Amino acid sequence: MRIVTAIPEMTRLVKERRDRGETVGLVPTMGFFHEGHLSLMRAARADNDFVVVSLFVNPTQFGPGEDFREYPRDLPRDMEMAAREGVDCIFHPRPEDMYPQPYLTYVEVGGITERLCGAHRPGHFRGVATVVAKLFHIIPAHRAYFGIKDAQQVRVIQKMVEDLNFDVEIVVCPTVREPDGLAMSSRNTYLGTEERRAATALYRSLRLAEDMVRGGERDVARVISAMRELLAAEPLVETEYVEAVDWKFLEPVSELRGEVLIALAARVGRARLIDNTLIRVE
Repeated sequence: MRIVTAIPEMTRLVKERRDRGETVGLVPTMGFFHEGHLSLMRAARADNDFVVVSLFVNPTQFGPGEDFREYPRDLPRDMEMAAREGVDCIFHPRPEDMYPQPYLTYVEVGGITERLCGAHRPGHFRGVATVVAKLFHIIPAHRAYFGIKDAQQVRVIQKMVEDLNFDVEIVVCPTVREPDGLAMSSRNTYLGTEERRAATALYRSLRLAEDMVRGGERDVARVISAMRELLAAEPLVETEYVEAVDWKFLEPVSELRGEVLIALAARVGRARLIDNTLIRVE
């Protein structure tokens, strides 16, 4: 497995592979790999001749007071894990190369960035869209792989690709969970023993919503109220939002029909955790 830090070298390497007729898959990450990341690598490995994993803790998607400096990092561990999954190359650029100073150009996606996490993390999705756009130019892959756990991020990237005519297929992969249902996240490492137990309330509230819909409930207000009640019963969980929105534009809905994303965010100790379920109602 090759480690590349220089942008021109990375672009040249991908161009050489494409010129040979090989397909290229990209898995953008911030590192500190877990099973969720590995599942994306496996999907990319199954679909493509050449697999690149970008590993870059992107400073522009962290707001003031967020955990940029504390975000877990372990490059040797990540390299070993990626190599086991058959990754061909890790792109690990320096921040000063990704954002040469003065850096003045950003990508903003309107509308769908204004709700859910976007309402609570101003500027976050501007940083996400900017770094992903840069990665798509540096690594002109045929396919790029993202997990549905970050559902709003997926829609932001899909919309950016559509609006800016990027020639890349966005492949969306399922959320990978712990045996007790907690969605895998690098930030789970922040959780103490009791906090880790309490964090399962997020998944349990989503399961409750799914059960209510299967039982015939279509009133969003009732579903959200039941979820909030379950979360409120767990004193270590500080709920940030619980919302139901349509999948295409992430607009609030009052009735469950079509494709509806039920998403939530909560703080448990030092960790800010997100999770969701995408419900298709005929």
